[in-house]
Amino acid sequence: MNDTGDPYEKTFAALPPAPGRGFARTWWGHAWLRALEDSALDGEQVRQGRRVARSGAVGAVSVRPGGLTAVVRDRDGTAHRTDVLVQEFSQAEWDRLLGLAAAEAGYIAALLDREVPPELAQDAAAAGVELLPGMGDFDPRCDCGEWDHCPHSAALCLQVARLLDQDPFVLLLLRGRGERQVLDGLEARSAANARARDAHGTAADAGVPAEEAYAAARAGLPPLPDLPRAPGQPPTLDTEGEPGGLDVDAVEFLAQAAAAEAFRLLAEAVAPGHADRPAPAPLTEAEDAVRLTREAGDVRVRSRLAAATGRSRADMELAVLAWGFGGAPGLAALEDDWTPDRAALARARAAVAAAWTDAETADGAGAEAGAGAGGEAPVLRRVRARWTQAGAGRQIRLGREGRWWPYRREEGRWIPSGPSVPDPASALEADPEG
Repeated sequence: MNDTGDPYEKTFAALPPAPGRGFARTWWGHAWLRALEDSALDGEQVRQGRRVARSGAVGAVSVRPGGLTAVVRDRDGTAHRTDVLVQEFSQAEWDRLLGLAAAEAGYIAALLDREVPPELAQDAAAAGVELLPGMGDFDPRCDCGEWDHCPHSAALCLQVARLLDQDPFVLLLLRGRGERQVLDGLEARSAANARARDAHGTAADAGVPAEEAYAAARAGLPPLPDLPRAPGQPPTLDTEGEPGGLDVDAVEFLAQAAAAEAFRLLAEAVAPGHADRPAPAPLTEAEDAVRLTREAGDVRVRSRLAAATGRSRADMELAVLAWGFGGAPGLAALEDDWTPDRAALARARAAVAAAWTDAETADGAGAEAGAGAGGEAPVLRRVRARWTQAGAGRQIRLGREGRWWPYRREEGRWIPSGPSVPDPASALEADPEG
């Protein structure tokens, strides 16, 4: 790094080529890259920018409040001045950020160690100060003529991610203040906090009633943020090969699936009445693998998920079909060949008996008479929790939750044919193509 003498501008020497390595290793460096990918309208420009940055074509990088500048060269040696503008913090935003950082000794220590505590970024965001850039926060300018991110501006941002890994104060300089100004501000606020604690020591020792402290704490909480319109877009892995046998496509799929699931859970959490509903049972690894397979479009990913759960491809496709009809209970109806206890079996026999009038159904242990819905009763034979209609290629299965699941016989296998219903007649009469 070259110090220009201006505390509000730093120039970093050109970084060497970086073939085969990621552009970020820290969480804040990855957040910077994610902002680049979210801001670019054309992902191909970012991919080209990776190649440019890896080749060492980005020159010295000048960092100042609100902007980055570098000369980036094409393969033929043509030089382009490239700038990327970033929004500076207002005085009020700096006051909130420095106040939060000074209130926790650990935050100051981390910054001095060239670390950004994720809790500081979270606390700042809750106070309305977005320390790390987000979608749309980059304003690229390049004399190549592109109005959006071009390979040159993308390459500049990628190189800056490497600088941020080494020194997060680069980010604070972009937001408007140099390292010395930030540290002076933290020192002044820390001293003021210490004086305030000393002045109020006696009152603090006396304490306050718990209900008053709780009420004061609740009153100071910020309102819940609005639910985003869609799940966030995880960053793509910036490797051109398959490092160490890593399946890049599979990892990117898992990241996207995790973002979608987090969005769904957040939407449920902020929905009215959420606190009054019982929490759903967590999925097992085998169940979650089926859920992920249903979302995966890549055949290789689906095959790996099937193998990881000990299923064949055909078995996994059946499991995915069952999951689509009813989630974890639907999967259990497919794979859980259970035997009802006496009470559950008595309820099931009563339901079967009530489903048809003036008929009998055989279940292997004896005939079960039905009287209820009308029509001729089918002949059903029961094995554990599965009732099969003789000669019709139809079956109904009792789930542990007490609902009935329809199945049809196809090419020697029982195939789920619809969602569960509360009575056995409706399940048996379900569309076999359902």
